[in-house]
Amino acid sequence: MAILKVQKYGSSILRNKVELVEDFKFAEDLISDMFDTMYSSSGIGLAANQVGKSLNIITIDIGSYEDENAEPNPRYFINSKIVESSGSILIEEGCLSVPEIRAEIKRPEIITLEYQDLGKNIHRETFDGITARVVLHEIDHLNGKMFIDYLSPSKRLRLKKKLQEIAKTGSPSTGIVL
Repeated sequence: MAILKVQKYGSSILRNKVELVEDFKFAEDLISDMFDTMYSSSGIGLAANQVGKSLNIITIDIGSYEDENAEPNPRYFINSKIVESSGSILIEEGCLSVPEIRAEIKRPEIITLEYQDLGKNIHRETFDGITARVVLHEIDHLNGKMFIDYLSPSKRLRLKKKLQEIAKTGSPSTGIVL
């Protein structure tokens, strides 16, 4: 299909809540393009607004996250929402829209997600581990929130120059792990 442009920090679409999907026929091609884009960027998750579409669609594939020889396991979720969460865990995160910036973020450890497939069927599924982490990260994108929003004011201040570089050029001069 097509590799789409990944929106970077500073793009207004990343800060707006997306719309529910109504045209499921259109969604099929977009999902395919999102997977192509995610794989070409070496990502494990992508939200539609990260490729300039204000729609409630996320794609994930954590198949090779812990084992590079693992089989791909592509998943997509349409009109998804978290309906339950429990526990908490601190894990380092990064983001295709905030390149070369990584930080430890505290999130729920277990989530239950309600979503639709391309046939408009509603599903409810529980995730934990890295799958829960990636889904939560992408759901945040759908709601206009980014992982850096969880950082303390002092850590955000340390990132200010790098975030300005990303907004201006698409990437920082150097990466940072907080």
